[in-house]
Amino acid sequence: MKEFSFDTIILGGGPAGMSAAIYASRGAVSTAIIDTSMLGGQPSNYLELENYPGYLQNDAFGLMEKFEEHADKFGVEKFTMQEIESVDLISTPKVIITKEGVFKAKTVIIATGAHAKKLGVPGELEFAGRGVSYCAVCDGAFYKDKVVAVVGGGNAAVEEAVYLTKFASKIYIIHRRSELRAEKIVQERAFKNEKIEFIWDSAIKEIAGDNLVHTAVVENLKTGEASKLAVDGVFPYIGFTPNITNINGQVKQDAGGFIATDETMQTSVPGVFAVGDVRTTPLRQVITATSDGAVGAVYAVRYLEALHDVPQTV
Repeated sequence: MKEFSFDTIILGGGPAGMSAAIYASRGAVSTAIIDTSMLGGQPSNYLELENYPGYLQNDAFGLMEKFEEHADKFGVEKFTMQEIESVDLISTPKVIITKEGVFKAKTVIIATGAHAKKLGVPGELEFAGRGVSYCAVCDGAFYKDKVVAVVGGGNAAVEEAVYLTKFASKIYIIHRRSELRAEKIVQERAFKNEKIEFIWDSAIKEIAGDNLVHTAVVENLKTGEASKLAVDGVFPYIGFTPNITNINGQVKQDAGGFIATDETMQTSVPGVFAVGDVRTTPLRQVITATSDGAVGAVYAVRYLEALHDVPQTV
């Protein structure tokens, strides 16, 4: 098995990871990105991105390509499609073992992001890919002239519902509260769209069908009344869970599993930083992820510089 050694290894190649890679490499430290898939992270699945300053094309995938080109310019080494077997953040150096090699680093920047939360109701897992989807951009075209339900009330839920109106004949937005959490401009688009109907104070309790989804059991959380809603698809957008499978328990985390950091992105373990959606943060957007990446990388470089200043003992 091959062995690799770097000053800084970044786990995850989304906006936070690539931003960190650019800043770390510019700090004259050897830098590598390890990702379990291709680079780009969640934005690679978005159709549009309209709130990244100065980028008016709305092409999220194109923006991620530019991030990667920028990282390439500074010689960042990339190890994609890596199946990670273990991560040891406590040892010196830190060690990441994949199916293809052993990677050692003086510092690690965790940028593994987060994934969509599951509803946790009967039928959800059984119908995944057969009517239950967590990516409207990926699967929206399969629902041409069909009826779908979107679950949630934040930006992601409402934006994806509006996107789905390009294909579906009707969209139900099911939200457990009586008002949306999405930004006002996003709400206004949904309220103006004739294809969208809101079901307030409600939650899906079961997803049913035969080979494909046909119904969703919806419960009114105020009255307790349950009813069957005829739908061909269900798109949950109820928040995110951090991607921490190989990291869990090695650094301090909050109740939701997100990694706790200080303002420099330093975790509870010296030399280990966390950036982007995987950490405890009040906002999860591309712009905040890239900002986190910059901060984390700058302080990772400073950590490395401090190591060189410490007299070595024999």
